[in-house]
Amino acid sequence: MEMWLNRSSTDGFILLGIFSHSLTDLGLFSAVTGVFTVALCGNGLLIFLIFTDPRLHTPMYFFLSQLSLMDLMLVCDIVPKMVVNFLSGTKFISFGDCGIQIGFFVSLMGSEGLLLGLMAYDRYVAISRPLHYPSLMNQRVCLQIAGSSWALGILDGLIQMVAAMSLHYCGSRNVDHFFCEVLSLLKLACIDTSIFEHVLFVCCVFMLLLPFSIIVASYSCILRAVLHMRSAQASRKVLTTCSSHMTAVSLFYRTAMFIYLRPRRYRAPSHDKVVSIFYIVLTPILNPLIYSLRNREVMGALRKELDRCRIGSQH
Repeated sequence: MEMWLNRSSTDGFILLGIFSHSLTDLGLFSAVTGVFTVALCGNGLLIFLIFTDPRLHTPMYFFLSQLSLMDLMLVCDIVPKMVVNFLSGTKFISFGDCGIQIGFFVSLMGSEGLLLGLMAYDRYVAISRPLHYPSLMNQRVCLQIAGSSWALGILDGLIQMVAAMSLHYCGSRNVDHFFCEVLSLLKLACIDTSIFEHVLFVCCVFMLLLPFSIIVASYSCILRAVLHMRSAQASRKVLTTCSSHMTAVSLFYRTAMFIYLRPRRYRAPSHDKVVSIFYIVLTPILNPLIYSLRNREVMGALRKELDRCRIGSQH
C-alpha cells in the first residue's frame, strides 16, 4: 500500500479503449452514452419509488433497491472515465485512480452476485413458507442479508485491489481494455503472476459458484413446491413472480462466468471488452425494465407519483 501511495501523479496506465473514431464506433459510443444515461435514470427512479411508496416496503423490494444501488455505482465507476478519455483523446488513468476503479468494480460485481443468490432464498421462503415469511424475513434478517452481500463483496474488492496495485509494472503501460480490469493489468506485470492468477480464479469461483449454488437449491425447492400446487392460477403466479429474478440472474451469471471462468487459452481482449460493455452498461438498464414493466406494484407506484406531479403542476 505504501508503494501505491508514493506513486507520482504521472505514473499510470493508458487505456486503449473499445471505440475508434470511425463513424460506426462514433455511433456505438453515442448509443452506449445514451444507455448509460437511461440506466442512471431508471435505477435512480426505481430506488426513489421503493423508498417513497409504502406498498413497496417489503423484503423483495428492499433487496431490489440494493441491487439498483449497486448497478448505479457500477456504471458510475466505469463509464464516466471511459467517456472523458474518448472525448479528450488522452486515454490516461493514474495509478491511484486505476486502483480505486478495480476496488469498486470487483466489490460491486461480487456484492451483486451474492445478493442475487440471497434474493433467490427470499423467493423460496415467500413461496414455500408463506405463513412464516414475515417472521423469517423480518427487517433484521433483511439487513443482515444485504449487509453480508456488501461486506463480502467489499472484502473481495480490497484483496484484489491491494494485490494488483502491489505488483511491479514495467515496459508497456497500455491496458488493452476500456477500464482497469485486473486480468488485463496482470499482462503488464514484470514478474510471474501465475500464483496471483490462480488465487484470483479461486476468488471468482467462490464469489460466483457460492451464490449460484444457493440459486439452484432455492429454485429446485420452488419448482418442487409448484409441482405440488393444486391451483394452476397459483402456479402461474409463482412462476411470474420468479421469472423477473431468473432473467436478472441469467444475464449476470452468463456474462460473468464467460469472462472469469474461461481457460486462459480461450481469452481474447476483443471478446472481453464487448462482453464487459454488456454487463457494465446493458445489465444495469435491463434490471429496472425487467422488474418494473413486469410488475404491477412498481408500475402502480410510478403512476401514483406521476399523478402527484401532474396535480402539483396544476396548482
